[in-house]
Amino acid sequence: MQDALRKKIIAVCDNKIKQKGQDVGLSFYAFFANKNDDPELLMEAATWWILENRFDHFEKAIKIRQLVAAMDRVD
Repeated sequence: MQDALRKKIIAVCDNKIKQKGQDVGLSFYAFFANKNDDPELLMEAATWWILENRFDHFEKAIKIRQLVAAMDRVD
């Protein structure tokens, strides 16, 4: 996963958790504006979310944040 996408996911998760609490859920669409201005990055996120991890449409932000943060440590 691109570093820019990892950073974006962590920032969005942090913001959602801060706003709505530890139980907030989100979909991979939360990482993108309503306008599809970066289709390659959107497909990368969708592939990671749907094909690699088989996540439901909505997952806990805390879970996603932990997984992506762990990727930073592994790379």
